[in-house]
Amino acid sequence: MKTKLVRFGWTIALGIVMETMAMPLGAQEIISEPSPSVTVELDQGTSLVQVQEVRLEPSGPGLEIILVTAGGAIASPNLQTVGNALIIDLPNTLMALPGGQGFEEVSPTADIAFVSVTQMNDNQVRLAITGVNGPPEAEVKPNSQGLELLIRPGGAGTTAEIEESEALQIVVSATRTEEEIANIPRSVTVIERAEIEQQTQVYSSLADILGQLVPGLAPSTGSASQFGQALRGRNVLVLIDGVPQTTNRNAFRDLQTIAPSAIERIEVIQGPTAIYGDGATGGVINIITRGPAPEPFLASTRLAINTDFDSVSNSLGGMVEQYVGGTLDYADYAFTASYESVGGFFDALGNRIPPDPNGQGGVSDTNSFNVLGKLGINMTDEQRLQITINHFQATQNTDFTVDPSITAIAGRQRSQAIDGLDLDTPQTSNNTVVSLDYSHSNVLNGNLKGQIYYRDYLTRFFPFDGRASVSLGNSIFQSEIDSTEWGGRLQLDTPLTEEKNLRLLWGADYNNESTAQPVNIFDPVTFDSSGGLSYRNTGKRTWVPSLNQNSLGLFGQLNWRANDWLTLLGGIRHEQVGLSVDDFTSLGGNTVQGGDLSYDATLFNLGGVVDVTDNISLFASFAQGFSLADVGLVLRNAPVGFSLATLQPEAQRVNNYEIGVRGNWQNLRFSLAGFYNSSDLGTTFTAPGEILRAPERVYGVEATIDARVGESWQLGGTFSLSAGEIDRLNTGNYTPLDGFRIAPVKLTAYVQHQTTPGWQNRLQLLYSGDRDVFSNNTVFGQLPVSSYVTLDYISRINVGPGKLEIGIANLLNTDYFPVVSQLQPNELSNAAARGRFLRIGYMFEW
Repeated sequence: MKTKLVRFGWTIALGIVMETMAMPLGAQEIISEPSPSVTVELDQGTSLVQVQEVRLEPSGPGLEIILVTAGGAIASPNLQTVGNALIIDLPNTLMALPGGQGFEEVSPTADIAFVSVTQMNDNQVRLAITGVNGPPEAEVKPNSQGLELLIRPGGAGTTAEIEESEALQIVVSATRTEEEIANIPRSVTVIERAEIEQQTQVYSSLADILGQLVPGLAPSTGSASQFGQALRGRNVLVLIDGVPQTTNRNAFRDLQTIAPSAIERIEVIQGPTAIYGDGATGGVINIITRGPAPEPFLASTRLAINTDFDSVSNSLGGMVEQYVGGTLDYADYAFTASYESVGGFFDALGNRIPPDPNGQGGVSDTNSFNVLGKLGINMTDEQRLQITINHFQATQNTDFTVDPSITAIAGRQRSQAIDGLDLDTPQTSNNTVVSLDYSHSNVLNGNLKGQIYYRDYLTRFFPFDGRASVSLGNSIFQSEIDSTEWGGRLQLDTPLTEEKNLRLLWGADYNNESTAQPVNIFDPVTFDSSGGLSYRNTGKRTWVPSLNQNSLGLFGQLNWRANDWLTLLGGIRHEQVGLSVDDFTSLGGNTVQGGDLSYDATLFNLGGVVDVTDNISLFASFAQGFSLADVGLVLRNAPVGFSLATLQPEAQRVNNYEIGVRGNWQNLRFSLAGFYNSSDLGTTFTAPGEILRAPERVYGVEATIDARVGESWQLGGTFSLSAGEIDRLNTGNYTPLDGFRIAPVKLTAYVQHQTTPGWQNRLQLLYSGDRDVFSNNTVFGQLPVSSYVTLDYISRINVGPGKLEIGIANLLNTDYFPVVSQLQPNELSNAAARGRFLRIGYMFEW
């Protein structure tokens, strides 16, 4: 049974009650997600019980809800949680309220958004209780007069309010099986739907949200790219419902593949892992899409407008989000559609920020659309089939570009925008993911899960003037990455003992990917005569030919709950990868001989968790991750006489060591972890767009804390400190890794207050420190970095049938430059960050 902390209490009493007396409370077990049906043994042979009255009465800090019946026992209830709702189905029961209507109450407490009591079609009454920050909890106890349930609101997210109980057990699936965080021997961060909604009151970018909430992850770059937003100094593998979003020609736009409106939950594993195969040398970001509502039909609508304070008309944007979902007898469905229009961005001085701020893509002046569809069928009590389709599209339609005249001014200059851009092929990102999932809960006495998937991806960059580079064909060009992939996963979680304290997770993954990087070539005469504003397409060329890659991974993972205080895990994974490339001619005119490459890697992991007390646990682990070389990046800069056979085909293997402690008390929880990872063949980018393969090591410390003070205050934060070194010449002489890999110290903090039962306020801070560790600080990625602090304000107020949302980002209008801007020696990429901006929204269910 999984339990979660709870905060306030209110009672639902079912059965026969007296006018002047509520029934006594009892507590036998606590129900939480994921929650199977819960049955309490009662007399099932009674006639239909009629509910004649529903009462809501104050009870301490919570609320007592009483269902008055006409006599007779109520049969055993079934409880389940879906999203933020707790559903209690009462069989053998009829509604008999005056007028023949059901019962509804909006926001009876600050932590309960909605309570309804309705009649179903099969002589069943349903109580639906929706929590503000998470699904409520239920303690169930039989009673001679009926049934008692003590309902307590649940919490959400890693920085949500701390609830009262004895333990916090959050279940994550990023480990490929549902495991409680308390039993995972490494750092894990979980962000629930309620916290995603809270953060989108100020930020619409997933990179901004994760940079604020995830320790070890560098702050957002302020652009469409996550190049420079490393996790523990290395690359991250992004998954959507288990489907990988990273291509073998890394575009660093994996977080611009889905809108937050389509996300139910985000699980982050910090540190290298091979649990999903290639790419997770820094960790895994597992995005889980929104699921169905527990009732037959539920709809929610969210509307918002946003604007910068300094230029309302030029920065005005808006968003609309619609969700529809429900659960029927043997099927369930979910549909989410969102559209967002983002205006221009302005810095703290009132200057328009170039729409391509760092030369890696921008998010200003962008229209984005996301649609998610999900249909599930429970074929039997043990078998389920689900199909999911998610499509995301973002297109930047802008009349502005970077002003090239600032390069003629001496000294370090702030990048500026200029009007008049004429470009028929704008920056865009299109991502379509289709997956079919099958599960069977009783195969070899274990759980079988299978998945097949297909992904179609396109991202197009802003044009680049490469006329000074022979390897770029002395041309002005615009590249795009086109990728299609398909694959499948099959795994079985098999208990090896009758007590199921020893389990074996085993299975196989297969992936087939085809990725290319063509370019549009532009007329230099038109470009120069327009002052760098007009681009006339003269044809297409191949920059990176089609990279046809397939991989097969076989794995096994043992999980042993040795006793009440010790959990041990250990596993192995073997990966076989094949890559095929045709002959081609580079932009520089060099003929490159293609061919076939093969890779293989066998990786191990071992870890354990020791429960020192009921509140404190220690964990330690060794884990290996790996990533394949970005062959496309090497091929596009291939010199004369280059052939594929001259590449180093070995995968980058990263060894990671981590030790940490977790604490969990009634009003406080914290974590502290230290890590060290190393690789003999690191993959570091250099200024010409090449990769340096050399030994590397990265190490650091991370901490989190969340506390509740009194009934109305919550506060907490995270701390991240890391360092990294590289042996460029493989001589044993290590020098610091560049700033794109190693972020400065990061500190986040928040304070949240329940000002009134219907009004919640939050202030959150992000501090990014200094970093100046290079003797030659004029090289790409090695420039000194200055610190900055931002403060955000988030407020939510119950107004009418819904909630009014107010968010102000960069509340103090701090004038600062993102770390990636400060690391760029090119003045055109030294763009300031966005100044103070406002978002006002309204959300309601119907």
